[in-house]
Amino acid sequence: MRKLFTIAALLCLGAVFAQETGTIAGKLLDKESNNQPLPFANVVVQGTSKGSSTDFDGLFEITDIPAGTYTIEFSFTGYQTVEIPNVVVEADKVAVVDATMGATAAALEEVVIKVVTNREREEALLLEQKEAIQIKESIGAEQLARLGVSNAAAATTKISGVSKAEGSGQIYVRGLGDRYLSTTLNGLPIPSDNIDKKNIDLELFPSRFIQNVSISKTFSPVNSADLASGNIDIVSKEVSKRKDIAFSVSSGVNSNVSDSDIFSSFKTTANNGDVSLGVYSRAYESGNLVNALTEQSWTPSEISTPINYGFGFNIGGILGEERKLKLYFSGGQSVDNEYREGLFREYDQGNLRDFVPADDLRRWLRTINTTAMLHSQYKVNDNNNLSFNSFIINKVFQETLEAGRQGTTEIFEELDNIEEGSQFIRDQNIKNTLLSATQLLGEHNISDKNTLEWAAGFNYLVANEPNRIRNEVNILNDNPNTAENEEGVIELGFTGGFQQRKSVQEITDEEFNGRISDKWILKRNENEEDIFIVNVGGNFRNKTRDFSSQFFGVEESGAGINPTSIDAIGDIFTQQNFDNGLLQLNTQPVDMYDAELLSYAGFANFTGKFNKFTAQVGIRYQKDEIDVNFDVGNFVNRETGQARIGTSNKNYDNLYPYLNLKYAINDKLALRLSGSLGQTLPEFKEIAPFQYVSQVGQVFQGNPDVERSENYNIDFKVEFFPQSDELLSLSTFYKRINDPINRGLQRGGEDIFSYFNTGDRARVIGLELEGRVYIIKKRESYPNLRVSGNIAYLDHEQDLKDVFRTDGTLEQTFKYGDKTEIGLEGASDWITNVSLTFNSGDESPYEFTLTGNYASDKIFALGAPRNQQQPDVFFNGEIVEKGFVTLDFIANKEINEHWTLGLTAKNLLNPTIERTQFVQEVVSGNSFDSTILSYSTGVEVSLSLNYKF
Repeated sequence: MRKLFTIAALLCLGAVFAQETGTIAGKLLDKESNNQPLPFANVVVQGTSKGSSTDFDGLFEITDIPAGTYTIEFSFTGYQTVEIPNVVVEADKVAVVDATMGATAAALEEVVIKVVTNREREEALLLEQKEAIQIKESIGAEQLARLGVSNAAAATTKISGVSKAEGSGQIYVRGLGDRYLSTTLNGLPIPSDNIDKKNIDLELFPSRFIQNVSISKTFSPVNSADLASGNIDIVSKEVSKRKDIAFSVSSGVNSNVSDSDIFSSFKTTANNGDVSLGVYSRAYESGNLVNALTEQSWTPSEISTPINYGFGFNIGGILGEERKLKLYFSGGQSVDNEYREGLFREYDQGNLRDFVPADDLRRWLRTINTTAMLHSQYKVNDNNNLSFNSFIINKVFQETLEAGRQGTTEIFEELDNIEEGSQFIRDQNIKNTLLSATQLLGEHNISDKNTLEWAAGFNYLVANEPNRIRNEVNILNDNPNTAENEEGVIELGFTGGFQQRKSVQEITDEEFNGRISDKWILKRNENEEDIFIVNVGGNFRNKTRDFSSQFFGVEESGAGINPTSIDAIGDIFTQQNFDNGLLQLNTQPVDMYDAELLSYAGFANFTGKFNKFTAQVGIRYQKDEIDVNFDVGNFVNRETGQARIGTSNKNYDNLYPYLNLKYAINDKLALRLSGSLGQTLPEFKEIAPFQYVSQVGQVFQGNPDVERSENYNIDFKVEFFPQSDELLSLSTFYKRINDPINRGLQRGGEDIFSYFNTGDRARVIGLELEGRVYIIKKRESYPNLRVSGNIAYLDHEQDLKDVFRTDGTLEQTFKYGDKTEIGLEGASDWITNVSLTFNSGDESPYEFTLTGNYASDKIFALGAPRNQQQPDVFFNGEIVEKGFVTLDFIANKEINEHWTLGLTAKNLLNPTIERTQFVQEVVSGNSFDSTILSYSTGVEVSLSLNYKF
């Protein structure tokens, strides 16, 4: 705690002045040649050493000019030297000077000066945050580079009140997790790549795709009402200069992988041979996967020297003499290898049921991301702009898990005790995700006081597990009373007929979406500032999903047939053994569901500026229809008794009011107050009762009876901007959630997790402190030292309810172990992010950044009673993900104007990531917290080389 308050005090240090720079760019035409471009003319900023020359197209650009007012001098042999006074350079903006030059003394015929804001830079984003009405925070490409951020997921964790679960990659904003968030790309919805999540894995978006990442923590009229903690919007890269060409390469290694035994024989799935150049070529479709039982290996592949590496490139620029067309294309690929080792335990009613020791649960993970992006922008004229975006992401993820190789594991219940033998499981899973997002956006200045913006998009997602391979076997001692046979006798698991299996799971999502917004300026003041504004618009979203899953299993038919070792299990799965009747094929009926979300909305708001006071008030109408039809093996209709087939239809339509107030005490200090009403819709996977089995045997399934939550939000914030690139802020907020949705252990289910409205209400009260200041002030050619950080504290709780039948008798209780209240799933009490950056300040500077993150304990899943009549005695306790600290080091060296060398060391502390469970023994009554999962992810060190043309 003392460290937290020390950091808070550091963030509140007094601000210092920093020198700010801008850019002058433009085009010079030759009057003597009918206004053709004039190349090779000299352009000088008088009073400085800054200058340039025009190129073949008459274009020039002069960067890093200190803010101020200057005279620009144009000179060319045989032409009259011309001076343009009073060119104003503003911090982090581009003064565009377009001119015509002649040989006569008339010199300059026309000068047009425009100012353009670069929204990649931190100063520009802070200015946007300063002038916005909503409570919004952003991080731009410039700051991402300084912090060594490689993707959008890491970017969000640098914003106050945001944390990431290292094990799952899930993002938490103000303690609320995946289901309470929404994610957009350029303001349009983007689908999830994972059945287990509402939001897409932000790690799929590399930093070269990103102009900035913003989080709106309060309700905004243009966003869906389906959010409680915030909306994450990724703004894709746009061209900001006439030539933007670069490439980069990187290589590194994970410390866990670098162990000699792991490094020389890193395990991948048996499907690894079907992956070439980052693309998975499917050998078996779902209809013929059964052939893979005998035709394809069951044994993992191995690779040596599993080095992490990546490359990326971008090429773009502003085309044409009139600069009407902007094009930007970026692509690349990254390969990451990771090894985890830890323990696993599973309890039921205080009894230890499954156990894998710390050195006997091993995971090998390999991820190949291939990405491409195209952005184009066409300026039809001064009043009309069109933009086109296309994104393609292909992800191939392989995970191989082994538990029990050491002969000390009890993981499924087929033997009486460890004296008789142990168990071994191996699970090989390849996940192939292909995502494409296509967007068309328009902006039209219909008049001086009327601006129309619109966007339309189509998302297509295929997220498959095309060939998952699983083995569960017993390792028997020859004599149960001795341990003289070290290797043991291998016996196939004999429960259920699917312990040796290959399975397929396929998801296809298609979505059409759109938005439109029309802004009317009703009144301007004497300074031509907009003071009365009306905004009306709407949104549309139609998302469909097709899901299917099927198992193909193998079991013995009477006479025993035993593999010679756990590394030769697949040797017995031959067509001959099936033909001879030694093995039996079991085919599970296809589990499937199809789902549709239809959502449309309209909104209207009024913004009024009254001197220092600004108010925005509005209302949104939104109608949501969710239909899920399913045919799954584990479902039985409680009313009709019909097996497998069912449906869940949900319709919600509401008015959602919101209010945003801002009071600017002066140009550096402002107060903000916001209030809104929203909702949290259940996701398809939270509704469909399909059972997904994790690698360690835990089961996750949806609940057709789960309903939406209602969210009430109040936020208050104080913001102080000492300089254009500095910020100090303090926020407090209150959230009330009616009928909160939680992941919890299912009633009567030993290891089945599902989703429930576990209580009538939940509340969150929070406090956030953020600061970005210079300790050593930023001056040209001098070193500077900067600290950035944020601290968030959350006080949260929710009730656990009883559900009664119409006759007043108890149907179900969510209370357990004397608990009638508990914290929110996924909420940490403390979240802290701090970074310290030193820049040498010379012409080719060194830059070093040390950045740390801490998120305290959070509930992974609520507990549940195992006996509805005695829930205080017979129950399984809540599962908690323990807090930990991460520390990263980033170093960059500008060798010259083209080359940059980088060193990154991530997760330097390599903390042990743990989940614990509250356990109460039924017989003794003793209670304790037990570690049920642990592992570390390793230290990742990499070198990168970047070249800019």
